[in-house]
Amino acid sequence: MKDPNFTRSVVFLTEYGDNGTLGFVINQPGSVILKDLVPEFGDADFPVYYGGPVATDTLHFIHRCYDKMNDGEEIAKGIYWGGNFETLKVLIGSGAIAEDEIKFFIGYSGWGPEQIKEEMKENTWIVSDQYHPDTIFSNSEEQMWRDVIVNLGPKYAHVSNFPQNPNLN
Repeated sequence: MKDPNFTRSVVFLTEYGDNGTLGFVINQPGSVILKDLVPEFGDADFPVYYGGPVATDTLHFIHRCYDKMNDGEEIAKGIYWGGNFETLKVLIGSGAIAEDEIKFFIGYSGWGPEQIKEEMKENTWIVSDQYHPDTIFSNSEEQMWRDVIVNLGPKYAHVSNFPQNPNLN
């Protein structure tokens, strides 16, 4: 995709319905860490990812630690969106949540009603309902993109070896 917001991006969709679609780019780290944005988190040096070009003045998170948070909306098996922010501050402050259990995002990716369906008809997106939580919470961004492409099967696996700029090949 030529849009720099989505170059070699893995987008994890969290909401799909009549009102539109919402998701987060999970493999584009931002230039800040959590403690820079929310000083109340203390020394939390969790990376903050660029979730997408919409509402870049908002902070979101997904996690796989419902057993600790006791909150969040399950968006995929064992993966939750949001939760009680005060509880989160306590858990991160005490070191009870590890970096591979949570991901933070500035902004999100959004599509209006029917927009993503139209873009899929135009082959703008390669879509899969197969995911592995370890991949989603990985911080190896370029490898994540490659792993996701390879896991799409032989039809797409060769794409994982393409240079980012094919003109340099």
